[in-house]
Amino acid sequence: MQWTSILAIYFLLWVASAFFLLPFGVRTHDEAGIEKIPGQADSAPANFRPGKLALRATILAAVLTALFVANYTYGWIGLQDLNFYGSAPELPEYK
Repeated sequence: MQWTSILAIYFLLWVASAFFLLPFGVRTHDEAGIEKIPGQADSAPANFRPGKLALRATILAAVLTALFVANYTYGWIGLQDLNFYGSAPELPEYK
């Protein structure tokens, strides 16, 4: 596998990890006991820390990318392992 492919997979997994981790650890002003600013949405986060989110997403994406590359290299899980419905039926040839 080329390093550019690994970099692209890492970037995709980083974005997915960031979106996955986004709601964890965030508290609203009501949950934190902080006074809200007039006009503020009730669901607005009081303690959003994008640096911490980026660090967590970086670590998770690195682990997932390493597992993906290891699976690609050693072939632990292949397409045959993901076929839950048996073998595919034979399709007629079109001429």
